[in-house]
Amino acid sequence: MKAWKGKRVLITGAAAGIGRALAERLGARGAALILTDRDEEPLAATADAIRRAGAVAEHHVLDVTKGAAILQVRDAIHSRGGPIDVLVNNAGVVFGGAFADVPLQKHLDTFAVNVLGLVSVTHAFLDDLVARPEAHLVNVASAAGLTAVPFASTYAASKWAVVGFSESIRLELARQGHRQVHVTTVCPLYVSTGLFEGARPPLFTSMLTPAQLADEIVEGVEQDRVFVRTPWLVKLVPFLNGVLPTGLADVLSTALGAAGSMEQWTGRAAKVPEAPARRVAGRRRR
Repeated sequence: MKAWKGKRVLITGAAAGIGRALAERLGARGAALILTDRDEEPLAATADAIRRAGAVAEHHVLDVTKGAAILQVRDAIHSRGGPIDVLVNNAGVVFGGAFADVPLQKHLDTFAVNVLGLVSVTHAFLDDLVARPEAHLVNVASAAGLTAVPFASTYAASKWAVVGFSESIRLELARQGHRQVHVTTVCPLYVSTGLFEGARPPLFTSMLTPAQLADEIVEGVEQDRVFVRTPWLVKLVPFLNGVLPTGLADVLSTALGAAGSMEQWTGRAAKVPEAPARRVAGRRRR
């Protein structure tokens, strides 16, 4: 995907954070943007700002947990401009805290958005990508999809699912002969969107900004990378998990501060009523 001009790019969770930063960069490169988010006012504000900057952008309110709504938005997108060339599954939610202290519904919501929503949107638009001469599927996972993350167990599990889904779809498309459809899985450490407020990045790392990650995603797509792992420490995680005994890997994770990085996670939500000693963080977009 070297040339973005005229490419129709659908970004979920686009009202703020990573989604907005990515939209700004791709709009500047001439892409025709299709922005979705469940939060109508910030979504409209983002789309307006991007249009004022000279880019082409349409927006649709969308909750990715609503299957019928996804199909309605797909039909609206097709009627306005035809199929898409690039799908960026960015919408996500996270609830932090000790597993037993977080209400079950919040754990279920994590999977509903991060896994089932991503799968549903991909299922609705995959035929678009397959029909294009050049197409790209970008799934925003997390470094949490590569390693254990205490106090974010279901968030980590949902991102492990995204990584597995992405890799399976990538190989499936290749075996079906659809090699023009590339798949990139994005696995960043903490990003300063408010989602990970209170989290402590491991030693020798710092919070990424949405702009930094957006730049890396664009570069990754342009270079057809299978993974965008950032910062540098994330690149080592698969190797270390593969060669180190579990006990030694646990010791290293603790020493680097990774195992305890979420213990003070607050996000922007109030404490969980059932467990006042713990805080719960939750947002719908990155």
